[in-house]
Amino acid sequence: MPVPRAGGRAEARRAAQKRGGKERGGADRGGAERAADSPVDRTGGRGRKPKRNVKKILAWTAAGVLVLIAGTGGAIYLKLNGNIKTFDADAISKDRPAEAQADANGNKPVNVLLIGSDSRGGSNSDLGGGDAEGARSDTTILLHVYADHKHAVGISIPRNALVTIPSCKLPNGKWKPEQKGTLFNAAFEVGGTAEGNPACTQNTVEKLTGIRVDHTIVVDFQGFSAMTKAVGGVDVCLPKAVYEGDINPKLPKKGAQVLPAGPQKVDGQKALDYVRLRHGIGDGSDIGRMKRQQAFMGSLISAVKKEGLNPTVLLPLADAATKSLRVDPGLDTADKLMSFALSLKNIELHDLKFLTPPWKYHEADLDLVHPDVDNLWNTLKADRTIDGQNAVGEQQETSASPTAEASAQPTTPAPATSTPANTSGAGVRVTVYNGTTSPGLPTKAAEMLRGAKFTVTGTATAKSTNHATTVVEYGTGQKANAEKVAALFPNATLSSSTAPGISLILGKDFAAANGGAAGGSPNSAAPSEPTPLPSSLVADARSADDDLCANTTYGSGG
Repeated sequence: MPVPRAGGRAEARRAAQKRGGKERGGADRGGAERAADSPVDRTGGRGRKPKRNVKKILAWTAAGVLVLIAGTGGAIYLKLNGNIKTFDADAISKDRPAEAQADANGNKPVNVLLIGSDSRGGSNSDLGGGDAEGARSDTTILLHVYADHKHAVGISIPRNALVTIPSCKLPNGKWKPEQKGTLFNAAFEVGGTAEGNPACTQNTVEKLTGIRVDHTIVVDFQGFSAMTKAVGGVDVCLPKAVYEGDINPKLPKKGAQVLPAGPQKVDGQKALDYVRLRHGIGDGSDIGRMKRQQAFMGSLISAVKKEGLNPTVLLPLADAATKSLRVDPGLDTADKLMSFALSLKNIELHDLKFLTPPWKYHEADLDLVHPDVDNLWNTLKADRTIDGQNAVGEQQETSASPTAEASAQPTTPAPATSTPANTSGAGVRVTVYNGTTSPGLPTKAAEMLRGAKFTVTGTATAKSTNHATTVVEYGTGQKANAEKVAALFPNATLSSSTAPGISLILGKDFAAANGGAAGGSPNSAAPSEPTPLPSSLVADARSADDDLCANTTYGSGG
């Protein structure tokens, strides 16, 4: 009896599936990227989840990098390690701002000083367009990475801002006295060496801002050029064409076109021309150049993020970067640099901001505007984003809601409890307000509350910062929960409120008990509570994903 054709087809399908299973097994082991080309498994007909494919691609690519390093006996790692140069830790000032405090989750903000050096030493002279001796800081950005490691802001410090340069160590071991009313980029020149003086620039930034710099990274012309080539170029945009005479104003004529107007991709020398350009666009000031540098930084970071863990880009980029970097001793090995770089991987482009501090002209130079610039530094020290968010993404109010003001209702002492250790705040939500001018108190109180299982919904500054004692305000039906909160804070009083929920308003009694009244030098003093940043400053901030052709110049003319 003949075999039905349908059965023949079934056997053929089973045989094909068996062969396909072997092929798929091989792909799963060595061809994850091919499997990810389509969301459909062509051999099995079932859809794949794109997220799992992405994770698989990253995992296999990372594994490939590790295998590559291991297979060369660690030669690549040793090569990268050998590239890294550090500067003298003894040149860092001993009179420094205090370290940032960790939040309730143990996370700390990180402040990184990024310096672009215009040193003409070595092969840099071929790219620098001049023969000046020594080195200056062409670009300086203070990058504040928030405690959540999901937000960051880079502050461009104008090189011709008038500042006080503190005492700095010279190559001969002596210390140069403090200099007042000096151009900021003169700090990098102290000592007159071809490598520059990054420690002096770091000391100057700490003196200027009251912010402790955790790491300093210097990159020279040659390294910058190599890094832009390693990522395949960087997308930029110019409002008008740039000519040889714009790059070098000493030339007697306009010369040939160097960079066209509009969007374009640049690398190497042309990338360097873009970020160093001052003349021929806008009013020729350093303000316009900083705007283009901010746009370039955002675009460069975007290019690196797009490549992910692609070893064909990652390894040349790492090699180029480490060859050109001078770093503080805290980043003196390849694994330390890699660990730091990976700690930034969760920052989305839109959450990376760049801005220039408030300034005004002082003849041909610049003055930073007080108190606005002081408030900017205090905003960073308080780990607040420029648009009013705190380091865990909760709204950080600059003035409290009506519930945080001194209540019109009479306050009553909180009932005594046997011990705060008996308090459990599970399921109770509390908003913490600072009713004093002592900074850092909400973080301390939030830690205490979370330790007792309360849920902290946010922290903010109260409208009145003259509260003598700590107050727990509560809405309808919340008195029992408010008493639990008050049990953690000796001498706290209770006050009913028309607003819902529970608000803890910290008073001077809590500040005194937690070091809020302690004195100290200006560098070690805690910051005052920041007030709202000027709306014009916030509006002028640039996100790393902004339109490349927007906000890349300043003033008119040229």
